[in-house]
Amino acid sequence: MPTFQRRSFPTSTSTNALPTKYRSALNKHPFLLFGLPFISVMVLGSFFLTPATALRYEKHDRKVRQMSRDEALGIGKAGRRVDMKEEYYKLAAKDLDDWEQRRVKRLPGEPDGIL
Repeated sequence: MPTFQRRSFPTSTSTNALPTKYRSALNKHPFLLFGLPFISVMVLGSFFLTPATALRYEKHDRKVRQMSRDEALGIGKAGRRVDMKEEYYKLAAKDLDDWEQRRVKRLPGEPDGIL
């Protein structure tokens, strides 16, 4: 006879307890008592969380929407009204062909970028 027995001696309170009965039934039918409830919770949870996810994306869509060109140009309420033709002719009036490239003065000790 071995020193330590494999099974412990069952007490009268533990043999009638619900966890003991569940554990013994779980050994006989593992999928029915563990797998099926687990899978059903996952599937039902998916169905219950779908409307919550839809609400989240609908709220985001209400907050972020596509703006028209006029709305984009008039975002600054204090800014002036922009006319594309006026801006074009203002730029065309400048003499863009007569310019000279100059290097920016560097601070003392700052590398000037010349190799």
